[in-house]
Amino acid sequence: MRKRVVITGLGCVSPLGLNVKDTWEGLLAGKSGAAPITHFDASDHKTQFAAEVKGFDGAALFDRRDARRMDRYAQLVMASALQALEDSGLKITDENRDRIGVLIGTGIGGIGTLLEQADVMRERGARRISPFLIPMMLADTAPGMVAIKLGVRGPNMSVVTACATGSNALGEASEIIRRGSADVMLAGGGEAAITKLTMAGMNVMGALSTRNDDPQRASRPFDRNRDGFVMGEGSAVLVLESLEAAQARGARILAELTGYGTSDDAYHISAPSEGGAGAALCMQWALESAGLRPEDIDYVNAHGTSTKLNDRSETQAIKTVLGERAYDIPVSSTKSMTGHLLGASGALEAMICTKILQEGIIPPTINYETPDPECDLDYVPNQARPARPRHIMSNSFGFGGHNATLIISRYED
Repeated sequence: MRKRVVITGLGCVSPLGLNVKDTWEGLLAGKSGAAPITHFDASDHKTQFAAEVKGFDGAALFDRRDARRMDRYAQLVMASALQALEDSGLKITDENRDRIGVLIGTGIGGIGTLLEQADVMRERGARRISPFLIPMMLADTAPGMVAIKLGVRGPNMSVVTACATGSNALGEASEIIRRGSADVMLAGGGEAAITKLTMAGMNVMGALSTRNDDPQRASRPFDRNRDGFVMGEGSAVLVLESLEAAQARGARILAELTGYGTSDDAYHISAPSEGGAGAALCMQWALESAGLRPEDIDYVNAHGTSTKLNDRSETQAIKTVLGERAYDIPVSSTKSMTGHLLGASGALEAMICTKILQEGIIPPTINYETPDPECDLDYVPNQARPARPRHIMSNSFGFGGHNATLIISRYED
């Protein structure tokens, strides 16, 4: 019999706040994290704003020497992981450390370090680059550093599936627990890719909004006048446990991760498949994994990037899977406020779904002003809405055609 997997701890660092409380309050208030870029001079860029994490100081949170040896994305992950562990109340001991693992992904990894050290080599020579360049730029450094910090020796790895990464990390971590390879997994994602190169690259693809005169109104998922996503950064980590392990230690159970589906479009390197076929397949598999029917879903946290193609294809996929039920349930995109955290987005949105189950209120899709005939669902426009969902579907889709869907449910004995 497959083990049940529950969520017992939450941690995040986001453009809306340096912890879960502030992030959640910002979401309910309909606050946007978008603002002019401060990480670099963006005056020559087509897009000059992003959703940056503000006021974060890694050196103040943990050892200054360790901070210097961690790329910003890994620092954000470490902060989220420590928050999640504290929130869970889990104590790590010699008796349990071998049964606790870490699975934290990133879409881009330590690109800030890579670009910085490329400049050092160009300006000062090959012998002057940092000996920490390689570990600092690798995707799997963040989970490795978390394991070192906490002294946990269970399964440890990273996944990289572009913007589906955070959801894939949680889904794969839940599978590790279900098959009995660990009792506890710290799982999630991290990203810090607001750099001159990545912003320029996204611009030439036509992926980013260019509303430089009004950044806070730039991310407008499902709105007819959407013109691209807002780049974000941050991290979210959740503590997942087998139900037996959580009950044995008397843990506070926040929610249950009941379903997980993953697929690929096999269509195009960056555009979604026609009609959202790959996304629909992923969503269907998540339902089957959870043992649920379309009519059981009470809310969908959409991938909702605010791009022309994604929002249309996701709407089509939701209708394909949920049928007429799709018109009766709320669907919202919290990326309208947080921006798009790339590899961390699915993890942040899983945290948000967990809070929805706890608090009984759904964050809105802000900046929704002009309906799009091709996006015709209930997108919870502009104001948070009281609700008591039992089962939530959370979607994440990424370049390369990667799709991941989680189903997070109210915990019931």
